[in-house]
Amino acid sequence: MRTSFITLVVAALSAVNAQPVKRDGGVDDATVLNFALTLEHLENAFYREALAKYDEKAFEKAGFHSWVRDRFAQVGAHEAAHVQFLSSALGSQATQPCNYSFPHHDPKSFAALSQILEGVGVSAYTGAAQFISNKDYLTAAASVLATEARHASWVASTVNGGSGWSGALDIPLTLNTVYTLAASFITSCPSTNPALPVKAFPAVSFGDKPTPGSTATVTFTSTVEASTPLYAVFFTGLSQIVSPIQNGKAVIPSGLLGTVYAVVSTNDTIANDGNIIAGPAILDFPFNAQGQLITY
Repeated sequence: MRTSFITLVVAALSAVNAQPVKRDGGVDDATVLNFALTLEHLENAFYREALAKYDEKAFEKAGFHSWVRDRFAQVGAHEAAHVQFLSSALGSQATQPCNYSFPHHDPKSFAALSQILEGVGVSAYTGAAQFISNKDYLTAAASVLATEARHASWVASTVNGGSGWSGALDIPLTLNTVYTLAASFITSCPSTNPALPVKAFPAVSFGDKPTPGSTATVTFTSTVEASTPLYAVFFTGLSQIVSPIQNGKAVIPSGLLGTVYAVVSTNDTIANDGNIIAGPAILDFPFNAQGQLITY
């Protein structure tokens, strides 16, 4: 159930609007905090709406222990606290919540989507830390990051029965790749919100059930000339693994485990916001306690 729903969510990313948000200059501390607040607003709304929809009986009917909903309520309270914390730090500059649409229909699909959102949150804070110059803000962001990582680990392992991590190192994502993933759940935002220097890339998919070592069909809307060499780049830990795209297909590298983000890039060495043209896709390769890939 967990893996199939992750595939469903990735497919939903095809609805992302690829138009860039108006840039307002460099990335300063306020911009980074507002970027973080944008994500926290999203998570706060996600938990608030879902917990209002699914009561304890719904969780028990879905096969969860009675205390699982209570833990999710604690996670939701943390996200609300993060919103208050960042809003207080930003004052009148704080971005306001948007309107959202989350593709879940029962507690199981809610839990699967929670795993995705918490994982993206961890990668977002990890990737954005480099832009923070104020050490007090950096310490605060690290504190939030640690809590988000605890959320992600608990949901993945205790609730969804998977691993609480993907490896020794987590994946940092760029501002644009994070926004691409978040934008698929945002339907509209207040026009008065501060502009963020980000854009959403077109969606990409790697077939229905991609597995490490297999050849996958890479589907996306290209924004470059047909003759431009393109590469599938797989983010795992602090590493990027590049695979050429030939005739619309790419080999998924062997040995990948856990959560992997994949993009399409025009660069054969490293993918960044300057050369990514599609993605990221979220790929999930579950593994057992012996570190072996689980196949279905």
